[in-house]
Amino acid sequence: MAKMTLDDLVSQLRAAFGPDLRAVVLYGSAAAGEHHPKKSDYNTLVLVDSLPASRLQAASAAVRAWVDDGNPAPLTLTVDEWHGSADIFPIEYADVLDRHRVLFGDLLTDVRVSPSNLRLQLEHEAMGTLLQLRRGALAAGNDGKSQLALLESGSSTVMVVFRALLRLHGEVPPRDYVELTQKVATVASLDAAPFVQVIWHKRGEPKIRTQDVPKVLEGYLVGMQQLVHYLDQYSGGKA
Repeated sequence: MAKMTLDDLVSQLRAAFGPDLRAVVLYGSAAAGEHHPKKSDYNTLVLVDSLPASRLQAASAAVRAWVDDGNPAPLTLTVDEWHGSADIFPIEYADVLDRHRVLFGDLLTDVRVSPSNLRLQLEHEAMGTLLQLRRGALAAGNDGKSQLALLESGSSTVMVVFRALLRLHGEVPPRDYVELTQKVATVASLDAAPFVQVIWHKRGEPKIRTQDVPKVLEGYLVGMQQLVHYLDQYSGGKA
């Protein structure tokens, strides 16, 4: 059976939500040209005028088919919620606004992200990412395959944090993850090498050798710890 396409998703959402549907937007790595089959998700944002239970039920079949094909369920918001939530989700909003492709309708890009809100969520996300990596490292023990899976699964979240850090400094984050990582390493004084190794590994050129995984993981953890410390000391402009 053929996989559900983005065009299929849009068509079925239009049928389900009718005139209440305001926008369907692809965002994240797929919109920025960093999508890797089997490693990346097709993240979508859906904006509607209202979300009564009847509309959710009407859209559920399309969403189930989309999820069954390995994609995350669309992030679905009312237009009022989209305009009113930039203060509590500044990282996500900044990422959507910077890296998106409108599949249907209008994204309504008049929302703004406050630097103070961005800085607060950024430190929270960076610390949460570090804690997740530590938990994963504890669970993986000396199992190289589990350690590598941890690095692969956490890489996308780390890139979100990296982009937010550059935005905090008023910079436009590079689309290429290697360039992004190198810029962040310069700003926060951390070693880019382990992060770049994971990026290249996910691209398949070259793969990280099993015997090298523990060293890469160690460097990854040290780098994230340095990033958290940098953000804790950050007071605007420079730490």
